[in-house]
Amino acid sequence: MKLNSKLIIIMLSLLVLVMLTLFILNQFAQDDLVNEIQDSSQEISKAIQMSIEDLTSSAETSRLTDYLQKARDKGIKEINIINTEGEIIDSSDPDKIGKKRELKKLEKGVHAAPRPLVGTVLSQRPYEVVVPVIVGDEQLGYVQINMLLDNIRDIQRANFIRRLFATGMVFTVGIALTVFLARRYTTPIKNLVGDFKRVSAGDLSVTIPVESRDEIGEMAEGFNNMVEKLREREALEKRLYEAEHLSRVGQLASGIAHEIRNPLNYISLAMDHLKAEMLPRCGDKCAELEEVAENIKEEVRRANYMVVNFMNYGRPLKLRLAEIDYRELVTKALLVLRNRMTEQHITVDLQIPDDLPLLLLDGELFRNCILNFVSNAAQAMPNGGMITLSAACEDGNAKLTFSDQGCGIPPEDTSKIFQPYFTTKDVGIGLGLAITERIIKEHGGTITVASTVGSGTSFTVQLPQQPTQT
Repeated sequence: MKLNSKLIIIMLSLLVLVMLTLFILNQFAQDDLVNEIQDSSQEISKAIQMSIEDLTSSAETSRLTDYLQKARDKGIKEINIINTEGEIIDSSDPDKIGKKRELKKLEKGVHAAPRPLVGTVLSQRPYEVVVPVIVGDEQLGYVQINMLLDNIRDIQRANFIRRLFATGMVFTVGIALTVFLARRYTTPIKNLVGDFKRVSAGDLSVTIPVESRDEIGEMAEGFNNMVEKLREREALEKRLYEAEHLSRVGQLASGIAHEIRNPLNYISLAMDHLKAEMLPRCGDKCAELEEVAENIKEEVRRANYMVVNFMNYGRPLKLRLAEIDYRELVTKALLVLRNRMTEQHITVDLQIPDDLPLLLLDGELFRNCILNFVSNAAQAMPNGGMITLSAACEDGNAKLTFSDQGCGIPPEDTSKIFQPYFTTKDVGIGLGLAITERIIKEHGGTITVASTVGSGTSFTVQLPQQPTQT
């Protein structure tokens, strides 16, 4: 509901409430006045009846004094019985018996009497009721009743006070509702201003809950839409920046990789020359030096292969699939890292069953994957530890696991480790796991990671035994 509608409803509600309250109070006041007038009329009738009986009776006993003591509560102050000659022959005030009244000045009916000089200021003006007493065709005299209508005035005053109090209460409720409505709108506006300041300071995590469908709710919804668009824009700018950064790094790295191939080719040719010319002259050490030379050539060949893959990272891989003995592939790959792991006091636990079926793999590419997993595990354990390589067949798939006891990967970095050029190491360009993931996906497999900081990391590779040809 809109704010204007709420204000109009409040004002109309207050108007209806005031009118209803005044109407109810007026009805009560009217009932009280009618009852009071009825009681006063009954008392007047009773006083007249008693006066007529005294006037027409031959008894000398007067009952006016006793009756007046009961009738004072109804406003009757004095009762006089006057004969046709103007003499007061009986009165509730014994001092007035025998006094004369001028009949010409007696006004029949009800009329206001002169205000007494002695009396309370708040008393209402006295009224006088003069009733002629006629029996048959003969007038016997008059009955004069003096009365004060203070009770009626008290009723009117009480009614006025009640109406004033009720009106004050209604408007107090109205003011309270208005203050409540004002606070309900000003508080969200103040919060909204604070949220705007936070957003302008760069905090785009602000979200305002939409709790109503009025103007404040529309403002909150519009604010949330604006912040959401700012988040999308910030994310887009971040992706563009990362893309530009990766493009520049890729161009630089591609140039460096191209230049690295020349010295790698020279080293490979030099090792062939040394093997042909120098090894026959080494005597007993010939076999040992030949093994070293073969390891050097193997590392050069591996480095050259990685450079080629890096240069072709954006191009589709060409798999040369063959049936491979996984245990034999792992054993050959570990020979290259044997000296390094010995220096770091790292042991390798192979949990590969002998009856593991042959896997259809690109041996050279998957050898690089194994070396990447083991190298990363060794770097995560500078003080030594154990690397576990296991394999099993489950539901027609080969499940390969690479686990270490290293420092682990922080949760915020887990989703980034397969991104190109992402690395937390002091050395490296962050392409090892990116290339590994790509090779595994080209084989039709999947790779997942589970890591606990301080406990270690485990990579799990699922490969179909008959991968999709690409």
